[in-house]
Amino acid sequence: MAEKKTVCLLNDSFPPLIDGVSNVVVNYARYVEKNHGHAMVVTPKVPGADDSGYEFPVLRFPSIDTRQMMGYVTGVPYSPEIVRRIRDEKTDLLHLHCPMSSALLAKQVKDTLNLPLILTWHTKYDIDVRNAIHSKMLADEAIRILIQNVNACDEVWTVSRGAGENLRSLGYEGDYIVMENGVDIPRGKVSRELEQTVCGGYDLPEGMPVFLFVGRLMWYKGLRLILDAMAAMKEEGRECRMVFVGGGGEEAEIKAYCEKLGLTDRCIFTGAVRDREALRAWYGRADLFLFPSTFDTNGLVVREAAACGTASVLIEGSCAAEDVTDGRNGFLIEENWESLAAKLREVCEHPEAMERVGRTAQEELYLSWEDAVARAVERYDVVLDRFRSGAYKKKTAFLDFAQAQGKLMNVLMQVQDYQQRWLEGIRSDGQEMLSNLASERDMILESFRFDSDELRDRMSAVIDLVAGTNFRKDDDGDR
Repeated sequence: MAEKKTVCLLNDSFPPLIDGVSNVVVNYARYVEKNHGHAMVVTPKVPGADDSGYEFPVLRFPSIDTRQMMGYVTGVPYSPEIVRRIRDEKTDLLHLHCPMSSALLAKQVKDTLNLPLILTWHTKYDIDVRNAIHSKMLADEAIRILIQNVNACDEVWTVSRGAGENLRSLGYEGDYIVMENGVDIPRGKVSRELEQTVCGGYDLPEGMPVFLFVGRLMWYKGLRLILDAMAAMKEEGRECRMVFVGGGGEEAEIKAYCEKLGLTDRCIFTGAVRDREALRAWYGRADLFLFPSTFDTNGLVVREAAACGTASVLIEGSCAAEDVTDGRNGFLIEENWESLAAKLREVCEHPEAMERVGRTAQEELYLSWEDAVARAVERYDVVLDRFRSGAYKKKTAFLDFAQAQGKLMNVLMQVQDYQQRWLEGIRSDGQEMLSNLASERDMILESFRFDSDELRDRMSAVIDLVAGTNFRKDDDGDR
C-alpha cells in the first residue's frame, strides 16, 4: 500500500461558489481524506461561507468581493498565516487547480516550504479571458501570464487530450499528462418514485422523446444549435421536448431566442438543480443528452449522463467526444444544427438505439471520483519521488512581485516562529528574545538575494516592527 500523504489543493473557487472546478476540488479532497491520507483546501475568502461541514480543513486567504461584477471573488494571494498552517500540517505536495490568483500563492508556498507543485489545466481559460478583456493587447498579455504560471509548476495535468492541445496552442511547450476527472453520482437510475417527484410536474408526456442539457446557459456551449434543431423538428411536425437544467450566463438571451423561434411549448427551463439526486432523476428521465459544445475540455456531464444510462450527442472531434464511438457509446455530429436535427430524426425513428447506446455508455464512459482520485494519488507518488531526486528542472518564476512576496513570506514565517515559541510558554527574558531576533535578522536577510536595497530595507523594517509589537511584555510579565 502506498504511503499516506498530506495534499494541499488550491483553487480560486470553492463552495458556496459553484462551478465545475470547485466540484473537482471538493471530490479530490474528500477521497484523499477518505482513502489516501490527509487533504486540505486553500481558497479565497467568500462572505458568509461555512466550511464546518467538510471532513477536511478549508483555509481561506484574503479576497476582494467582486461577485456582482464577475460572479467570483478575487483572491489577494498573500497570507503568511496560511503558509505556516500548510507547513504545520506537514504537507507533502501542492495540487493547484487554477493558474490565476491561487497560483501566485501556490508558488510562494512552493518556494517557502520547498514542495512539489502540480497544476491541472481544466478549461479553456483563454476564452474566459477574451470574454472579460475586450482589448486584444491586454488579453494577449493576460494569457501570456497564465502560461508563465503554468511553466512554473513541476508537473502539468490536463483533463483531456483536447485540453492539452488547447494549452499548447497558447504557447505552452512542456509535457503534460492526461488525468481524467470522475463523477460524483453513482452508476444507475434513481427510483421511479423519485423521478416522478422531480420531473412529474412538467409537460413530459409518456412515450414522447425527451432531450436534456445540463450546465451554465452560455451560447458557446452549443445552445443555439440545439434551439435551431428543435425548430426544425417542430417545422416537420415531430413531437419532442427539450429540458435545460441550469441558469446564469446568457439565460435571458437564450430564453428570448427560444420564444422567437416559437419553442416555449417544447422547451423547459428548470433553473439550476443543486441536489445531486434530483439531477440524477433528470438524467434518467431523458432519452438523450445533448452536448454540442466545443468549449468544454472534459464534459463531466457526459459521464454523469452515462452513469444513468443516457447516451450523449456530441460534436465529432470535441474534447467531450474523446473515447466516444458513434453508434456504440454515443452519437457524433458535425458542428451545425442541420447535422444535429438529422441525428435527432434518426434516433427518434429508432428509439431502441438510444437505449442500447446508453447502456454501453454506462459500461464504458463512467468513471467514479473514488477511482479517478486513486489514479491521481498513484501519480502523486511518482511526482514526490522525482522531486526528491531532483529530477525536475528549476522552474521559471511567476511574476516579479510574486517572487518578492515569496521572500517576504519566508521572513515573516521565521518571525512567526519566534512568536509561536513565546505563545507555547517559553519564558525567557523579553529583552533577550528581542536581542536574539535582532541578531538573527541579519542572518535571515542575508539568506536571500534581493533585487534592490529598498526591498531588503523594507523586509528588515518588517522584522523590527513585528518584533517590537509582538514580543513586548506587558507590566504583568505576559505577552
